[in-house]
Amino acid sequence: MNVLAQETFDPDEKFFEARDMAINGQRKEAIALAKKIVEKYPGYSDVWILLGRIHSWEGEYDSASSYFERAIEESPDYEDAYIGYLDNLFWADQYDSAANVLERAEKQFGKGSSSIQYRKSRLAYYQEDYKSALSIAEEIYKSDAKIDGLLAYINRIKLLIRESAVGITADHDSFQGQISPWQTYAFFAKTRIGVLGKVIGRATHSHRFDNNGTMFELDAYPSLGENSYAYVNVGFSNASFFPDYRFGASIYWSLPKAFEFDVGYRRLQFSEATHIYTASVGKYTGNWWLNFRANHVPSEEGGSISGNFQARYYYKGAEDYLVFQVSSGVSPDEQDRDFQNQLLNSYRGRVGYQQLWTPRWLGYAFVGYSYDELSPDRHRNNLNISIGTEFRF
Repeated sequence: MNVLAQETFDPDEKFFEARDMAINGQRKEAIALAKKIVEKYPGYSDVWILLGRIHSWEGEYDSASSYFERAIEESPDYEDAYIGYLDNLFWADQYDSAANVLERAEKQFGKGSSSIQYRKSRLAYYQEDYKSALSIAEEIYKSDAKIDGLLAYINRIKLLIRESAVGITADHDSFQGQISPWQTYAFFAKTRIGVLGKVIGRATHSHRFDNNGTMFELDAYPSLGENSYAYVNVGFSNASFFPDYRFGASIYWSLPKAFEFDVGYRRLQFSEATHIYTASVGKYTGNWWLNFRANHVPSEEGGSISGNFQARYYYKGAEDYLVFQVSSGVSPDEQDRDFQNQLLNSYRGRVGYQQLWTPRWLGYAFVGYSYDELSPDRHRNNLNISIGTEFRF
């Protein structure tokens, strides 16, 4: 006998109970309770959606679709039913069916729903139409929609777009008369090449310590799947203040709740090899991207650790931001720093901005100040000014 169906109960209370069961891994119990609720309250769409999501989590995509269809039948103007349905079809790789559901959703809600439009972008992404995916996602961002992880998603798409560019950066380092100023110029070109993903070639020429030298580098960002990609760097130089050669690699993961994580390795070959292990964790929250990176250089004496905290505030579009940075030690990825000298302590603050002036032209400028301790009784202050521009085609 179905006692629950015969007795009076609060359906909302039972719904939240079933939902908590599902979240806590008691999915069979949650399904049983949810089915008892809709036996007595068949128009309760949230319960049909919950049944759909549980079956979707279990990989039972066809069963899940039937529950989402029932939810739409009961409440055709309920957006959550379409959102759950689309998510289920994405996980099932049923993109043609997802396109049909998306068309139904747009007929019902128009193009004013940021959540539905986000799924439209995701569908284009899964179908490898990255330009459409990016265009839709950037329009959603400009509308100030509060979608968790939207900025991370936009930046991930950019790594997959076949967009070529050339650019130049210029750095001036003034050491307040302690040593001669440094002048550094970097020329770069980037494009997308097959499995290598986005590829960047760079030549960095610098005048330091009354000498000139150039470093040549190649960066690649191959995709490792929907939520992961790699970074690979190789470079060489004949300048005394640049490493003879360098190598770096990292793997990046996009995590739930708009978190990012990476772990990697760098090798710099001067007269001796320097090994660096690096890792960072980042978080997108609102218009902010926050990132903390730590670098470890092992040695017989125990090694050294450097840290860098960076915050970006996106004020207009997904490429327009202000940046604030504080760091201790020297990062192996900062070409304008003196990594060869063994600094006892180093501290740096930096502010700047980047803006996409036109769809093809981008510019950026940064100002930084650092304090480097060369020995217990000798230190060096440095004011760094960096500007750059990029042209896309």
